[in-house]
Amino acid sequence: MSRFTTRGRTRAAGAFGLLATATLAAGAAVGAAPAAAMAGGDEAGRPPLADHVVLIALDGFDPDYLAGDAMPNLRALATRGAISESTGVMTSITNPSWSSIATGAWPETHDNAAYFYDPATGVAVGQQRDLAVPTIAESIREQGGTVLSSQWFIVQNHGTAFGDPEGLYTQPGGDCARRTDDAVAVLEGRPVMSAGVPVQMPGIPDLIAVYCDRLDALGHADGKDAPGMPEAIAEVDAQIGRLVQATKDAGIFGRTAFVVTGDHGMETFTQGMRDDLLSTISDAGYQAELLTAGQSPRPETDAVIVVGGVGSLHLVGEAVGDPSAAAAIDAAVSAMPHISAVYDEVEQRALHMSAKYGELVIEPDEGWSLGAAPSDGVSGVHGVSRTMQTVLVLAGSGVRPHHVAQAPRHVDIAPTISALLGMEAPAAAEGRVLTEAIRRR
Repeated sequence: MSRFTTRGRTRAAGAFGLLATATLAAGAAVGAAPAAAMAGGDEAGRPPLADHVVLIALDGFDPDYLAGDAMPNLRALATRGAISESTGVMTSITNPSWSSIATGAWPETHDNAAYFYDPATGVAVGQQRDLAVPTIAESIREQGGTVLSSQWFIVQNHGTAFGDPEGLYTQPGGDCARRTDDAVAVLEGRPVMSAGVPVQMPGIPDLIAVYCDRLDALGHADGKDAPGMPEAIAEVDAQIGRLVQATKDAGIFGRTAFVVTGDHGMETFTQGMRDDLLSTISDAGYQAELLTAGQSPRPETDAVIVVGGVGSLHLVGEAVGDPSAAAAIDAAVSAMPHISAVYDEVEQRALHMSAKYGELVIEPDEGWSLGAAPSDGVSGVHGVSRTMQTVLVLAGSGVRPHHVAQAPRHVDIAPTISALLGMEAPAAAEGRVLTEAIRRR
């Protein structure tokens, strides 16, 4: 009796809709590439459309952050391409989301998951970096290319590593400017520090990835519309401008494609339902317990819930494998107020979710947490289906100006970067090349 509703799921078009209007009109004649055009397709193995790709990975880049005149450098860059809205994955948590962007595969394939219970160890798991399939960095390396990752952590030891001049990983910490510093240094032909050792790359890499997480950190701390958000957005945009200018100074601007995207959006919550959720499950005849990473359930517990925006509910103890227990809890929780959806295992598979999640995945309404209310009255959250949307900008060499990518998804990004570079997509990629947005050779 799983209930799936769309209550509260419609995002106001707002500034993004207005921003997209002109580019959509310009590209209205462009049809979407067939869904059957899978990773690489007939794009792979052809001459490159770009010699280099700069990927700017912005954690928590909600589409609403483009409101008004925000991000002039990004908008200027987009005149050489277009802005669209990309659909991510469930759950819309950082590591599973970046994993799909990096591999071109759905979570059910790359198997990175976050905030679930591991029956093998008997403990709740937070975020981890395990990947079952190759990344775009590994794919490029296997084809003779080079990669720089400035703290885009999801490819660390998956195609990049500390001290490796062909696939260099750096972790300077700090803000977006500090991560951009490393990319600019490489573009200028200077060595950069990698785990405390200066490393000289042999030239400008095929792929340069720069990761910034300021928007996500601020959103979590103070909510989606945090007072400091406009300043943070402006600072991120300034670093985009620096990266563009650095490619001009290096003489490669005309041969470089730019991909700017996020992993997920953000929303604000002020209310918690922890006690009501646990009592509702208790009234259905089962003892439930909320766990955080590293915790184990009590012996009498029948169901554990690990919260990461949504709640992954796993049957444990005497209730393990009991379909009647799952059905009873599903019915009880679905009837609660402020529950947006309850996804059973069939619905999870339809969403390409990792099999690591529990028998049920519970999603609260906007403004609510399955856990406690925030101590300071307001906080930010993602992980729910409503925060699957983020910004995608494709621009520069090989990109068709004003041709908007049609219904792009996280899994389409790695195949599209590969096609721009004239390379094969990662081996397990399940997305498509966004052929409607890139030039024909």
